[in-house]
Amino acid sequence: MAGCASSLARIDTWEGQLPAEVKPAVLQAPGAIQVVSVNGRSMTNFLVEDLALDYGLQPGANEVVFSYKTIWAKTGVVRDGESKVHVIDSGRQVARFEARPDTVYRFDFEKPESRRAAEAMSENFSARIVAADGTAVATSEAWDGQSRLVSERTPLPASEAGTASSAGETAGTALDRLKSVWVEASDEEKKAFLRWAFE
Repeated sequence: MAGCASSLARIDTWEGQLPAEVKPAVLQAPGAIQVVSVNGRSMTNFLVEDLALDYGLQPGANEVVFSYKTIWAKTGVVRDGESKVHVIDSGRQVARFEARPDTVYRFDFEKPESRRAAEAMSENFSARIVAADGTAVATSEAWDGQSRLVSERTPLPASEAGTASSAGETAGTALDRLKSVWVEASDEEKKAFLRWAFE
């Protein structure tokens, strides 16, 4: 049974304002894909499932955690208190890819014709993220709960995004830059920094 999917406005996956010159990418998710988080930021759960949604992504590295979920009507008699549907869920998956500015991406996966096919597919589910021209940029894998992005990617305000520092720079600007660099640092670099900071 396929539910009716409706499309809503784009959901941005970052906090704050992007600089005017930065053009976000868009990831289109059909109703069967439920995006759980993007770059460590939890996405809103809607009261109605099976919504086709567009997610705004910052250009650069993105980590999208999602699950594949379909609902199939039960045939035959349903006892009191028993669900009238079969819910098939892949479990959480993760896809990591570099998003290009002003580019549209979408999920690509097999569309099962029956509940049995959906059950079989859910056991080894995998989806591809593809660009508008059909080029695959990522293939999902089972989510182990370990994010490669330690904190949310928060854009720098345009006035603070310059690379040169000055003697009169405010603490807020320095803090924003530290946050920005922290997100891009490797685990080893973060450990080395923390050792230095607390020695």
